[in-house]
Amino acid sequence: MTTKPKAKKFRIRRTTGATVPPVERDETQPAARSGARVLNAMEQLALDGTEDGFPAEGFATAGRGAVAGAGRVPVRDGAVESPAEVAADQEIAAIRREGLTGRQLRMARRVAQKHGLPATSDFDAVRLLRRAGIDPFLQANMLELVSADGRPPQAREDQVKLPQTVPNKQSLPSTRVMDIAERAKSVIEIQRDIARRRRRKLALLFTRLAFFVLLPTLMAGYYYYQIATPMYATKSEFVIQKADGGGASGLGSLFAGSGLATSQDSITVQSYLTSRDALLRLDSELGFKAHFQAPEIDPIQRLTPDASNEDAYEVFKRNVKIGFDPTEGIIKMEVIAASPEMSAAFSEALIRYAEERVDNLTQRLREDQMAGAVESFREAEEKRAAAQAAVLQLQQEMGVFDATSDASAVMSQINTFEVQLGEKRLQLEQLLDNARPNQARVEGVRGDIRRLESLIESLRAKLTESGGTAGTGESLAQISGQLAVAQSDLETRTILMQQALQQLESARIEANKQTRYLEMGVHPVAPDRPTYPRAFENTVLAFLVFAGIYLMVSITASILREQVTG
Repeated sequence: MTTKPKAKKFRIRRTTGATVPPVERDETQPAARSGARVLNAMEQLALDGTEDGFPAEGFATAGRGAVAGAGRVPVRDGAVESPAEVAADQEIAAIRREGLTGRQLRMARRVAQKHGLPATSDFDAVRLLRRAGIDPFLQANMLELVSADGRPPQAREDQVKLPQTVPNKQSLPSTRVMDIAERAKSVIEIQRDIARRRRRKLALLFTRLAFFVLLPTLMAGYYYYQIATPMYATKSEFVIQKADGGGASGLGSLFAGSGLATSQDSITVQSYLTSRDALLRLDSELGFKAHFQAPEIDPIQRLTPDASNEDAYEVFKRNVKIGFDPTEGIIKMEVIAASPEMSAAFSEALIRYAEERVDNLTQRLREDQMAGAVESFREAEEKRAAAQAAVLQLQQEMGVFDATSDASAVMSQINTFEVQLGEKRLQLEQLLDNARPNQARVEGVRGDIRRLESLIESLRAKLTESGGTAGTGESLAQISGQLAVAQSDLETRTILMQQALQQLESARIEANKQTRYLEMGVHPVAPDRPTYPRAFENTVLAFLVFAGIYLMVSITASILREQVTG
């Protein structure tokens, strides 16, 4: 926002003469240029006697003529307003800009009238009251406005007074006009100043870049090219295979032969090869710590003589890189050492550790499955043998090979004897139908009937009553029931033994399917040229890292500076 310059007003009245009256101006105005100035056409037209429609005495406005009795100077032809009048007009203009309400202006007019101040307008009343040290907007009692003797009351010392207006002492803009040469000189100076500031900022920028980016990059490049010890990397690839299972079905057959079937074993082997256990075995067999404590290795990569296992583990993780491809199930391993022979030896040792770990992954599971199946089969076999011995013992004790066949034989005898008994009864009835039957034959037939009935009863008693079987004291029905129970138990134990045998065979098949073995895809071969350090790539990477850090820090500092200053 641009504020307009404040300047005092000078009003010039036209005179009847042809000469220009002297102009009254403030002492603070800059001095005019030396020499007489030539009047232009408009000024000549204003100075001649041509009628322009304005009265010679001017118009009666506020502060002219009508208020001459209030201490104002009457307007004179060709006269210039005094600085006091101009200051009053400026004060009234400032009061107008305050945005006073109509109620405040009416109150100021009433207060000015009570105090006998010659105000020509509401704004003039406010100006006069402030010059008199009276607050025009003070909420006072109407009785306090006029004293008992009719004179305006005097301002009290404790009365609130507004701050007095301060005359504007700002000087007007200079009337001096710059010529083309001065303007060009000023523009050149500004351009030189801008160029000088730009050069200074660029110099500071290059200094910061050189200190925070270029110098660390040069130090890193010097290390990679001159100090870093050449390292040899041996690469190898292997995959964990699973024994083929002919009976696989469902989802098992869907993922069989893919990397997903052995992904868990591969991840386990990868974790083991990067563990502290593998480090300790490698150090105890091949001296991993002693190899990296050799004096020919540079100080940054070398282990200290009193290095702990944790320090050695950090070096181990940095020099043994193992990756796993889950889609193909391939484990890729890279082993870095100070000599190609030790690099290959470390790689072969780690592969041997991986094979042992793969063998141990399912060994306990296979052993547990086989042990459980064998134990179940042995127990089922023992119980079947006991049931078979119980059946044999019953057969020996009862003297019966098969209770069912013996009962069938007895029942057949009973049926035969019952048929004969029926025939004898018919024969007896036939004999008794004679008027004079033969008693001898009748008694003989009756004797046969009694004998058949007794035999049938004895046979039936042998089947149902105790003591029917000689030497056992038990009936044939009891013997048949005991033998049936023993034979049923024998059949059940036989079925359980068959199921246990099937489980044993299934466990043996699963144990064979769970067998894991490690198959080499790329065998470890000792390199003949150093693999690390990659001096150029590492130097460029260091430059990018330092440049990124500097950029982030500078942007953060600029944002913080803007937030603080804003």
